[in-house]
Amino acid sequence: MSQNNCKRFKTLAIHAGQPPDAAYGAVMTPIYQTSTFAFRSVGQPGPFDYSRSGNPTRKALETCLAALESGAFGFAFGTGMAAEATLATMFEPGDHMVVHNDLYGGTYRLLATLGERRVAVDYVDLRDLDAVRAALRPSTRALWIESPTNPCMNLVDLAAVAQLAREHGLLTICDNTFSSPYFQRPLELGVDIVVHSTTKYINGHSDVVGGAIVVRDAGLAERIGFLQNALGTCQAPFDCFLVMRGIKTLALRMEEHNRNALEIARWLERHPKISRVHHPGLPSHPQHALALRQMTGFGGTFSFRVRGGQEEAFRLLGNVKVFTLAESLGGVESLIEHPYTMTHVSVPPDIRESMGITPDLIRISVGIEDVADLIEDLESALAAV
Repeated sequence: MSQNNCKRFKTLAIHAGQPPDAAYGAVMTPIYQTSTFAFRSVGQPGPFDYSRSGNPTRKALETCLAALESGAFGFAFGTGMAAEATLATMFEPGDHMVVHNDLYGGTYRLLATLGERRVAVDYVDLRDLDAVRAALRPSTRALWIESPTNPCMNLVDLAAVAQLAREHGLLTICDNTFSSPYFQRPLELGVDIVVHSTTKYINGHSDVVGGAIVVRDAGLAERIGFLQNALGTCQAPFDCFLVMRGIKTLALRMEEHNRNALEIARWLERHPKISRVHHPGLPSHPQHALALRQMTGFGGTFSFRVRGGQEEAFRLLGNVKVFTLAESLGGVESLIEHPYTMTHVSVPPDIRESMGITPDLIRISVGIEDVADLIEDLESALAAV
């Protein structure tokens, strides 16, 4: 099937960039586990010459990722942080970025290090457009967005921020990991660059790490492709194969993640030992209307606060049996973690708390198990709180 015949998400996930192999007709994209490719003759390389510069398995994945995000150019990286680090190197000493002040701890660590060495970084609540305008400088080059945010599930109005950026000639970068392209496509809302940790929902099986960048603009694609090759941050062929395998069931998994998580969020919101649930699918979420406008679903990851602070949160964490105490998210299995001491521990305590990441906060990644078993597990664990 040609990509021209692929129009809808579920079909693109299975077919985009993945026609039967030209050599032998393999239906699944082969793993081209090779470092180098033979030249046709002296001075005449084939379509690929060296796997750091390009590989057929990686190309298939990159084409598929671009199609799913409504982009034109996709790039696959060894990790999500490798993708973000590649983007960070696009900026010159003296440039300035405005970054959402509620974001993943690893991203904060990367940008804080970058800010110390070469690029000025200001952390601003991108939900407040007046605050964004006030933070802009003549040297500002980009706005860095995460929506929904990790782990507090705050949303940024992507269309509004993208419009503001265009008015000032700025790039917009959006981390779309929590929603996946199934539930949110920032490029369609005017964002310039979408970045993912494909480790999470896109792969979905907790058996590979990876990252991705998708853009529409050819000039941006040329810069990112150059950096991917020069820095050697690309993803290995076997890992690309695993991510492609996961993508084929992305739509089905996301529907189940979404359904399970929303049911658990509603249940937790009624529980007397929970003080607050941060889930954009709940009417109690302050940006519920925005979620309905720019997302088609809410994913499977959200956070909540346990009455009694860290001591009681730890009791809950120590008594789950079906949920696994572990970092990461987006896999078929349900995970639970304590952002204050786990995923965001590298963020200074005062910054953590200003983000809303306090010792009473727990983040869960709801898998695709039977939701009744998951609720029973949380109910049993909460009995110890």
